[in-house]
Amino acid sequence: MRYRDVLDTLAGGNAREWALGVLGEIAQGGSPGPDVRGVRHPLGFLCLPLVREDGLGVCVHLWTAAARRARSTTSQVHCHSWDLVSHVLYGQVRNVHAVVTDTGRSPTHRVFEVVSTPSGDVIRPTARTVAYAPGRAEQFGAGDTYTLAAGAFHSSVIPEDGEAATVALGRGRPGLADLSLGPVGTPLHRVGRERLDAAETARAAELARRSLWTSNTPGG
Repeated sequence: MRYRDVLDTLAGGNAREWALGVLGEIAQGGSPGPDVRGVRHPLGFLCLPLVREDGLGVCVHLWTAAARRARSTTSQVHCHSWDLVSHVLYGQVRNVHAVVTDTGRSPTHRVFEVVSTPSGDVIRPTARTVAYAPGRAEQFGAGDTYTLAAGAFHSSVIPEDGEAATVALGRGRPGLADLSLGPVGTPLHRVGRERLDAAETARAAELARRSLWTSNTPGG
């Protein structure tokens, strides 16, 4: 499996069939199952990483009340160092753009750099303080694909804490950093990323497969 192949699958309108196959393989421990281990992401979803190649990545993101969520130490407002293509497999996803204004007077948040390591994330406060306000909100449903440029602050909201899953594709942009907004006084700290074991990963994949199978997903 390669990034380009998955992107072509989305463009061809075959995301649902592709995802059913991949999730079924992971649930059964087949290829690419043995190499996939889910992660509890601090943004509130389970991540099933499928592709990591030369600044390119593909994951399935799963929001579900059936799994314990990791806790964020900053906030849900963040920006990526990579361009995002996101396809909604089922459920609803609201992409809320952020209005971020640099200010040293009465800031609401500090900007933190998130540096990922094999053992977890280093959350490093920067000198940049900002005033934050929610901006334009876009809502996407099953079969929709949307894009977001690297460096754009936003948050992904699942309405009413419902069930949802997306295929997320990332293309890294050299020189940019992953950033998050957090409380102004938060110090530098480290956050471990909890990896799921093989059985938990298989259960998450099967949950997503069943939810996708039973959803009324149009076309894609």
